[in-house]
Amino acid sequence: MERRFFALGAVFGFLAVALGAFGAHALRDHLAPSEQVTYETAVRYQMYHALALLAVAWATSQWPAAWTLRVAGWLFVVGILLFSGSLYALVLSGQRMLGAVTPLGGLAFLLGWALLAWTALRG
Repeated sequence: MERRFFALGAVFGFLAVALGAFGAHALRDHLAPSEQVTYETAVRYQMYHALALLAVAWATSQWPAAWTLRVAGWLFVVGILLFSGSLYALVLSGQRMLGAVTPLGGLAFLLGWALLAWTALRG
């Protein structure tokens, strides 16, 4: 399982760099300043949680029996897809209703971090 989370973290990290470069170069002249901020937020949170997936992979190698780590990892994946994905879609499509999905991704991130901390503290 740790290899899967490590690979997902690497893929999401790669995509965050690629999407960040795309936003900075290809979209710069096409987005309003507020849309640029939203897009950058999506990229930043994607990268943070790509790194969190690498941490989950490491933690899984330390505590292989902790099922909570697998749940935390999948919550980070879901969070990236819902939070960052909805922000990308909102900016690129202009469909404001997509913003309703973003808090669900944020909730997934929060639950993932809570499970990661709980697992580490209970050893």
